[in-house]
Amino acid sequence: MKVLVTGASGVLGTAVYDAFLRSANAAVAGLAYSRAGGERNLQKADLLDANELRKAVTSWGGKTGDWLIHCAAERKPDVAEKDPEGTRKLNVTVPENLAQLSKELGFTLVYISTDYVFDGTSPPYVPSARTNPLNFYGITKRDGEIAVLGVEGARVVVLRVPVLYGPTPSNADSAINILVDVVKDQSGKKYTMDHFQTRYPTNVLDIAGFLVRLSALPKNVTIPPILHYSAPEPYTKYEICLIFARILNVSHDHIKPETNPPVGATPRPHDTQLYVRETEDLVGLGAESFVGWWETYLTGSSSDT
Repeated sequence: MKVLVTGASGVLGTAVYDAFLRSANAAVAGLAYSRAGGERNLQKADLLDANELRKAVTSWGGKTGDWLIHCAAERKPDVAEKDPEGTRKLNVTVPENLAQLSKELGFTLVYISTDYVFDGTSPPYVPSARTNPLNFYGITKRDGEIAVLGVEGARVVVLRVPVLYGPTPSNADSAINILVDVVKDQSGKKYTMDHFQTRYPTNVLDIAGFLVRLSALPKNVTIPPILHYSAPEPYTKYEICLIFARILNVSHDHIKPETNPPVGATPRPHDTQLYVRETEDLVGLGAESFVGWWETYLTGSSSDT
């Protein structure tokens, strides 16, 4: 089986690429743009250029039985609000073009989507729940889902995931990892941290392992068009900061909780918990403990049971 990963230099894309690289059943290749080349020998491709995208995918030559994991996206809600045209191209037009290529060549396309397609008022959300995104980022990801699922004859799986964390070149690459820097900042600077929105931070390593297992399912197993993958543990960003402060044995007095909804900022849903029973029944989750992983990652040891 051949696997192609877009956004293969990003946090999720790197984890997915490496997981398939370790798999004995897959030959993996990766596309990147600003961080192409490197040890992984990622191919440089501008996904916004339809001709360049087509050339990259057709030269890869995926066919029936092969998989393309589309990890590239504009994932930051605040950036999406400031660049609506570029965000729509990346989050809607590019995946639709990939779905057209799936129809032509026969490979399975996995479109990584988000819990932000929901408004957060009635969790947990089953895959068939009505979408109602609150911000432009969520709107473009919802529209991306509609676009790829609307290409008749394409082999498409929409995989919705929540906020992600894991190994990163820079903590700024993850909305969760960046909180480590906030906690470590003992300079006297004060921070106000969200204690309103409930998130379900999920490790990219777990998602990558799940995708390897999903792609290895027997061909007679029917994969639903929309799947949810999420870790089960709920936290606010403020609660995560308290966890990091305990692990690092530093003060968190410089961080104050904000329990009210954000005012004057990009709107965020209150609780977009994803219902994952269908995914568990299909191939299992295998999600690692949030605290246990961070204890090992930050200190090299874990006391989590």
